[in-house]
Amino acid sequence: MGMIERDYIMRLIYEVIRTLLKLIFHIDIKKKNGYMFEEEQRSERCGELLKLIELGKLNEAENQLMDGLDIHDKRDLELALYVYAALNEKDSDFLEAHDFSRKEILDGIRTVCRIYGYGSIAESLTDEIDTEP
Repeated sequence: MGMIERDYIMRLIYEVIRTLLKLIFHIDIKKKNGYMFEEEQRSERCGELLKLIELGKLNEAENQLMDGLDIHDKRDLELALYVYAALNEKDSDFLEAHDFSRKEILDGIRTVCRIYGYGSIAESLTDEIDTEP
């Protein structure tokens, strides 16, 4: 897969996340400054997950994210979307070096959306994105 194609997929995933945040939470990720939450505990959790990502522990970050989801608290979906946005911001070389892929990002977005009842929206938004070379 060429660099232009990878950049295109990266932009598509960003737009999926942006659309989900806009539809579900009425948040425009472009206008929001950083990943801040009203609850200190959620902000701290987000910070810890982002730190793991920076350290290259991408699978560990995703596992901790999934293990910590409260299916009764929709704000955890917002947290998850921010984590996937942070993963998506990493370049393909970084993802590959740490055994992660854009496909895993898309799969994760679909999974968390399904958990919170937004699976059909996520499926329709991600349907046409082909991450295979």
